[in-house]
Amino acid sequence: MRRVHRSALALAAVALLPRFVVAQGGETSRAVAGGGISVPGWMGKIDANEASRGQKLENSKLTAEGSALHVTTGPAVAYWKPGNTASGNYTVKASFTEQKYMNLNSHPHPYGIFIGGNEMGTDQQSYLYCAAYGNGSFIVRGFGPQSFKLNGGEGEANAAVHKAAGQGQPVTQEIAMSVKGDKVECAINGTTVATYDKSAVVGPGKLKSTDGVYGIRFSHNTEGTVSGLTMTKP
Repeated sequence: MRRVHRSALALAAVALLPRFVVAQGGETSRAVAGGGISVPGWMGKIDANEASRGQKLENSKLTAEGSALHVTTGPAVAYWKPGNTASGNYTVKASFTEQKYMNLNSHPHPYGIFIGGNEMGTDQQSYLYCAAYGNGSFIVRGFGPQSFKLNGGEGEANAAVHKAAGQGQPVTQEIAMSVKGDKVECAINGTTVATYDKSAVVGPGKLKSTDGVYGIRFSHNTEGTVSGLTMTKP
């Protein structure tokens, strides 16, 4: 009976494995060769769930490509320069190019801007990001430090978000996040795609403030370049 019981438990565990893989998108975060950060002054931290599975920051890569940044992941990661901070009313924007759409993954993964970064690099870090997919969708999500979703688990489609012509084809997104009074906005390719009251993003379990560090975030197994990362005041 004991042997049968153990066999049944083993079969049950195997039966659960495919469900776990599907829940993770059917992909395991890879380790990028020659990973790490080689851009002076920049820092990064991978998502907590990636670290819990044994991933490390060095499994993703941030390099300079002329005046642009070149990101290749590995585990999902946020990158920032500690001196890049914003407060009050402001807009942070950058251009993101996926030169070969879905070249490292089996389905679309997002990349974009984050703002309101506090305690960055610690287990208590918090920030809010807006990111685009090359299939015409976008997602707005925060970490406080636990993740909180503002437009669904996988985001939503919007006509303003550019679509790649196909796998391996280039696609570029202009992404901006703005704080305007009591509102927080995300604009993609010049169109405001989402607006939230500050009360929806700041508070217990969410952001400490919309003031803080700004930077970029890439999902796992994704490659792209970032240019023109700037912060402006009204």
